[in-house]
Amino acid sequence: MTDSKVALVVGASGIIGHALVETLVQDGSWSVRALRRTLVPDVETLDVDLTDAIATRDALAAAGDTTHVFYAALKPDGNLGREAEINGAMLRNLLDGLKAAGAKLQRVVHYQGAKVYGVHLGPSTAPFYEDETPRHLGPNFYYDQEDLLRERGERGDFEWSILRPDVVVGDIAGNPMNIALVIGAFAALSQETGVPLRFPGSVRTYREVLAQLTDARWLARASLWAALDPAARNQAFNLVGEPFRWERIWHKVGEALGLEVAEPLPFSLGQQMPEMAGVWQRIAERHGLEPIPFDKLVGWPFGDFIFNTEFDMVSDMGKIRRAGFTEAVSTEDCLIAALRRLGEKGYIPTFANLQP
Repeated sequence: MTDSKVALVVGASGIIGHALVETLVQDGSWSVRALRRTLVPDVETLDVDLTDAIATRDALAAAGDTTHVFYAALKPDGNLGREAEINGAMLRNLLDGLKAAGAKLQRVVHYQGAKVYGVHLGPSTAPFYEDETPRHLGPNFYYDQEDLLRERGERGDFEWSILRPDVVVGDIAGNPMNIALVIGAFAALSQETGVPLRFPGSVRTYREVLAQLTDARWLARASLWAALDPAARNQAFNLVGEPFRWERIWHKVGEALGLEVAEPLPFSLGQQMPEMAGVWQRIAERHGLEPIPFDKLVGWPFGDFIFNTEFDMVSDMGKIRRAGFTEAVSTEDCLIAALRRLGEKGYIPTFANLQP
């Protein structure tokens, strides 16, 4: 086995992929390629349409030296059957393209959300265990992709490892599933209009339900472990922070931002927040924020989903700890740090209490 490590990060502009590229570059022992684009400077990019098998094969012809794939690509579709078909084909096209290029893959690291446990269909029984929680009936693109990895692994093409985060917290904008940006923009609008920070979701979710988050940078560090450690070979692992209730985290965020926190007021972010575009434009001009259209900046419907999930979301972390990845992080520290970085990058205002 060669000592040279060449990483191909698929979905590099997403919340997981961006942190991955940054971490791989900072590690210093990897050559890194990004697909299709990246915000990290001086990283080679490949513009590949994974839904097109022939175009993918042609674009990957020069990537035959790839040793590790980090697959974080996603193409959502409202029809679950079509979503499974599209995303399964994308991964297959990538693997076939690399094989045609002569790549001798050592390991593929793949990412699955809690959707693998059926939480998108309704209340699920927590905690979720990687090897004990059964699959649900009906299409799920994670199942198609995992079965493909297992099939290719069994025939000796490569090893694989799967990480299962939930509600990933990062510092990029324009991603429809970045809860840190939802909170940061909501807090900035609350401050601008002179109202306290009020949780906009279900009171039950706020006070009673257990939730979980995954820090993107922590996930990236776990990904390097998953790519290299023998204990991670051909295994799936949950990777989430310690369970919390939103009431506690909401108060921690308010304290960190220097904002008053008041009682929850349930309403639809997806319906209400687009009406605040004018207020956001005023904020953006005064603070010199990045010129990203308000309707592209924040995924408000994702906030509605997270803040109104009225059943416990708890993934068991025993398996990955027993396998050797034991790094722990503080959920509130990771969330507050992400808010600080979002401010430093000019996506939201830098709150006075968060300035270095």
